Amino acid sequence: MTSSLERPPLLADERTALVGWLDLQRQILRRKCAGLSEADAHRSVLPTSPAMTMAGLVRHMRWTEHTWLEVLFLGGDETRNPSFDETDEDADWRTEGIPLAQLLAEYEAQCARSNEIVAAASLDDVGRHRGFRSGGANLRWMLVHLVEETGRHAGHADIVRELLDGTKGYY
Repeated sequence: MTSSLERPPLLADERTALVGWLDLQRQILRRKCAGLSEADAHRSVLPTSPAMTMAGLVRHMRWTEHTWLEVLFLGGDETRNPSFDETDEDADWRTEGIPLAQLLAEYEAQCARSNEIVAAASLDDVGRHRGFRSGGANLRWMLVHLVEETGRHAGHADIVRELLDGTKGYY
């Protein structure tokens, strides 16, 4: 996989750097899905982690974005987010019957929504959902966490993709 993806500018301000790194990691995760068949996108390659498929990674990250920015930061309703399903800890990873193209479109839309939320707020603004300790973090902290979480799972996608079909590459 070759790419023209670029890192944020070396002299970027804080917001540009944070959103730039987050956007780069999001794009890497999406690119790791390029050219996959539906079967491979939903195929587990780790016997001890059957939900960690390429499709599962995309769905999990969609709901992770929703968790941090719409629920914890804005104080939104968590009941429609499977990450909060106390009966199934992997509910946000489950992709049975959902095509990869749909999962990618939903992730893309969630990322766009997240960027709108970030653009409209100060990095010093504090989350509004007091039902969770993490809801008391400021937007800056939440963005750093999202960069970490997305980068971590983009790394998982590197490994899963290589195990699926041998495809390698930083991007």
